Amino acid sequence: MASLSNSSKSFSVNLYPSANLSVNFPFKSNVQRISWAKKGKLRIACNVTGQPQSQRQKKSKKNKKNEDEDEDEAEKGVNPVGFLTRVGISHKQYAQFLRERHKALKDLKDELFNRNLQIKDVAYVFDFMGLHRHPEHRMDFMEWAPGARYCALVGDFNQWSPTENAAREGRFGRDDYGYWFIILEDKLREGEKPDELYFQQYNYLDNHDKGDSGVSIDEIFKKANDEYWEPGEDTFVNHRFEVPAKLYEQLFGPNGPQTIEELNEIPLLDAETRYKQWKEQHKDDPPSNLPPCDVIDSGKVYDVFNIITDPVWAEKIRNKAPPLPYWLETRKGRQAWLKKYAPAIPHLSKYRVYFNTSNGPLERVPAWATYVEPDAGGGKQAFAIHWEPPPEYAHKWKNSRPRIPKSLRIYECHVGISGSEPKVSSFVEFIEKVLPHVKEAGYNAIQMIGVVEHKDYFTVGYRVTNLFAVSSRYGTPDDFKRLVDEAHGLGLLVFLDIVHSYSAADEMVGLSLFDGSNDCYFHTGKRGHHKYWGTRMFKYGDHEVLQYLISNLNWWVEEYQIDGFHFHSLSSMLYTHNGFALFTGDLEEYCNQYVDKDALLYLILANELLHFLHPNIITIAEDSTFYPGLCEPTTQGGLGFDYYVNTSATEMWLSLLKDIPDHQWSMSKIVNTLIGNKLYADKMLLYAENHNQSISGGQSFAEILFGDIEEHPNSEQLLIRGSCLHKMIRMLTFTIGGRAYLNFIGNEFGHPKRVEFPMPSNNFSYSLANRSWDLLANEAVHQQLFSFDKDLMSLDENQRVLSRGFPNIHHINDTTMVIAYVRGPLLFVFNFHPTNTYERYSLGVEEAGEYQIILNTDEKKYGGQGHVEANQYLQRTINKRVDGLGNCLEVPLPSRTAQGLDMQ
Repeated sequence: MASLSNSSKSFSVNLYPSANLSVNFPFKSNVQRISWAKKGKLRIACNVTGQPQSQRQKKSKKNKKNEDEDEDEAEKGVNPVGFLTRVGISHKQYAQFLRERHKALKDLKDELFNRNLQIKDVAYVFDFMGLHRHPEHRMDFMEWAPGARYCALVGDFNQWSPTENAAREGRFGRDDYGYWFIILEDKLREGEKPDELYFQQYNYLDNHDKGDSGVSIDEIFKKANDEYWEPGEDTFVNHRFEVPAKLYEQLFGPNGPQTIEELNEIPLLDAETRYKQWKEQHKDDPPSNLPPCDVIDSGKVYDVFNIITDPVWAEKIRNKAPPLPYWLETRKGRQAWLKKYAPAIPHLSKYRVYFNTSNGPLERVPAWATYVEPDAGGGKQAFAIHWEPPPEYAHKWKNSRPRIPKSLRIYECHVGISGSEPKVSSFVEFIEKVLPHVKEAGYNAIQMIGVVEHKDYFTVGYRVTNLFAVSSRYGTPDDFKRLVDEAHGLGLLVFLDIVHSYSAADEMVGLSLFDGSNDCYFHTGKRGHHKYWGTRMFKYGDHEVLQYLISNLNWWVEEYQIDGFHFHSLSSMLYTHNGFALFTGDLEEYCNQYVDKDALLYLILANELLHFLHPNIITIAEDSTFYPGLCEPTTQGGLGFDYYVNTSATEMWLSLLKDIPDHQWSMSKIVNTLIGNKLYADKMLLYAENHNQSISGGQSFAEILFGDIEEHPNSEQLLIRGSCLHKMIRMLTFTIGGRAYLNFIGNEFGHPKRVEFPMPSNNFSYSLANRSWDLLANEAVHQQLFSFDKDLMSLDENQRVLSRGFPNIHHINDTTMVIAYVRGPLLFVFNFHPTNTYERYSLGVEEAGEYQIILNTDEKKYGGQGHVEANQYLQRTINKRVDGLGNCLEVPLPSRTAQGLDMQ
């Protein structure tokens, strides 16, 4: 329920009550701020500020006040430069940037609170924006378009008339912030009479009719009064003027004064005296004859009468529970509504929003539309679709969210290409064919790309047009709900690849030039356009844009039960140069004039709100520049993400496979690239290859390794090489990284073809826009690769490999091309040499005892050669110091093989 006020120039929101909305944020003062306090007191080290003691003593009063505020924040566990202090980084300019950013965040929260009941209401703006059913037999529509002069809702429900359902300033509603409000009354059916109560409400979820059993409204209200009021008390409700009249007559007599002038002639004390005498005379009367209050004239000019309530009576009234059951009984059910009214906008109606602007009339797909048809075809404009199925057909959730696992094994999916046929696959087909495969493969989460509505299919979903809409190419909103529900039933988390870093430049279906102006959702000028991608850049400093994006995140969690988000391409939003610059690692590059502070504030606030409202939510940052503090708590100067993506790993593997001969591979470079930043290794998400290599004009590893084997004279050797490297690359990437691993759909069994979406360059062919699932049944090499990948995932499930913290990498030899490291009780060994086999290779281990091979890439069931004999699977340590460790293990290492060993 929204309240718009032009006089007060404010926009207040009263959200629908629910359990997760009743929690209040802890605040420092009467001004509400988001604050999550941790125990303990943090002191900021002097070397971080880089400020000499003598200068600190000369602080102005203003700086002293800021210092005191920092100490107050530190008491609550907030330190704007906390993560710099923890890791011992001394950089004055960046530390000052973090302090200023923290101050700007507090100011932003104050401003947001001034416009909302609570800051967290920013995450629930979707409750009243867009098109919503109101219980009082009507539809409410709200849109933000500050540049428009006139707003109307047009569609097939009103023959696309721009005048029938309109809102003008000073009529139905346009506030000072540019919000337009339109009420669309349900249509009274022929022969039906209007409701007896003008505020009659209907429960649209109930098919039976509560309160529609023949009991009249008057009878319901009488029953409510009888329950609420004690005998005699309702006299003062039903006859409100009887008591004042009786008092007046007793005070002044039947012929008392009739005008103010006559009233002033009566002595002031005489009135009070008469009243007290009257009350004394009637002290034995029944309660129904005495008012529950005293009327006293204090004799002051500005205070004619004081009303003094009887405290006993007032407390009794306060303790009464209102007779809500009777009020709810007045609500009628869906059947009564359908009988009396036709919906203002029927289910599946097509509609758009109509604006009159300084540049003329415009029609747009509403920014908050939840179901959109972007490819209307035939030169027609795109349109929104009203989705309001009857309750008996709407999806009902049956499975609860799975528990958050200690490690993430993510299966990245694109619904459209997930089928075997050359077409756009649907949510329903994905449920039937792909979800069981993901479960069998041993992954515990799926990450969906291309789900949010976008105009052109070949853009893979990254040029988003409608952030609140599920792509209609794959099915309905309820189809996607069923997909998430079924995934949860299989124990799979569902993550969404979200694109808030830029937006499509389309005008008819997207947000560009939405209200006819160029600065509605995006920056103007060059800053509003991505330098290379032709997309629009959001204006994160605008409050309307900020709440649009934050509420969008919460919408997917609330409406579709999404478990987490992969924030796509943060580099393009964090810098005005969109990340296309040379980074040397100097902290100055992360706080100079090219950094978008507003974008940083948005990410911090989004992470704070998401994790506060949904404590188990998971957020993943994809940033090729590795912005400092990505996964640090926001209270310590970080951005608050749970994981970050190591994008360097896949680039390295591609470079090695395409450009560098096998014998020239550097083991040191491989390890250094894969481990990334040791400080945040536990927060790292790693993958050998994701959708970028198979979609963005590149090749999958399998296409590089197996692509031309059939035409090559040494096809058998190439097949062995390809199979070995495919398994080793995945095993190394999987076991050396952080607590999260990702694989793109089909790559687990070595999909031999890239993905290429239909576009003009390929005559809109779908031949490469699918997955060849038949290879799992008909081709041995793909069966073997899939079998290995399943056992690799099972290794983490059974041995908790990824959740054991950073591995101890104790052996890297560029000459022998051997890598070895210990993770928990497990020892992993890799021999990347293309020809050299080592019968007894010495490796250091800390614990003495017997080690059993539990995973071997060279096993025949995985397509290997089986060079390691059965009697060699168990090895005993010898008392010899190797690699700086107290014991030695001599293991057989055939060329291009890898092993995982467990201590018995």
